Amino acid sequence: MTARATTQKTKRNAESAQARRPAKKKKLLPGLHVDEGYIQHPFDAEYGVRTSGLIVGRALKSGHHNDRHNTAYYGVAPSIFQRILAQWRRYKPAAPLSEYTFVDLGAGMGRALLLASEHGFRQCIGVEMNPTLAAIARRNNALWRKADRAESPLRLLCRDAVEYKLPAGPCAIFLFNPFGAPVLKRLLTQWDKQLRGREGQVDLLYVNNEQERTLRCQSGWTRLFAGEIRRSRADAIADRDILNNQPDGEYMAANWEDCSIYRWTGNFSSF
Repeated sequence: MTARATTQKTKRNAESAQARRPAKKKKLLPGLHVDEGYIQHPFDAEYGVRTSGLIVGRALKSGHHNDRHNTAYYGVAPSIFQRILAQWRRYKPAAPLSEYTFVDLGAGMGRALLLASEHGFRQCIGVEMNPTLAAIARRNNALWRKADRAESPLRLLCRDAVEYKLPAGPCAIFLFNPFGAPVLKRLLTQWDKQLRGREGQVDLLYVNNEQERTLRCQSGWTRLFAGEIRRSRADAIADRDILNNQPDGEYMAANWEDCSIYRWTGNFSSF
């Protein structure tokens, strides 16, 4: 056997051994493994997407200086989302939903984005700083479109919310308490510059409104609604089971979320 033949045989044997080895599993973010209390939400089981799991803020590292202000990742309860959207529509948006852009800041794996796309918005945009969550959200968007559930174009941008410029025209901005007060304050300061003289109504739908005080202290915004929005019975059971299964018990389950809705009125005197 020549040296060349021996080399080729050795290479084939190595490739064969490599093929027999089990493929390495991708490392999951902390909180997404069954050993860490992970339970699939019924939403994912029904629609074949991946939006479940609880990831604490300190585990959502992207290398950005705003990482320290992350709260946590947890998908909004579908019933909470549908009910705050219905509550917002009672305050008479200035245009049909087909003219509004829905923007989810801190979109995570994109559950709210998927739900919003069924309502006929002009477009639905998610902004997520963590690249792993953003990649999962993009895959979810593709699955949602493939299943013909999206009635609106879906986009997911991987960037810091403070660096995102709102699109032209009417906007409905969604927050599920994605970051702490310092980031929200910088965001509101940025918006104050963008929104003065801008055409198109801008409303803010805020679920789990822990930083409500920051919004109340910001001029130009009028609060339309503040109160509890209750989960459906099915969502209450699902979220209770998921949160009660946390090994460290950092987060508690409740049957409602404290929510608020704001409208930018800095340009208008009629409110």
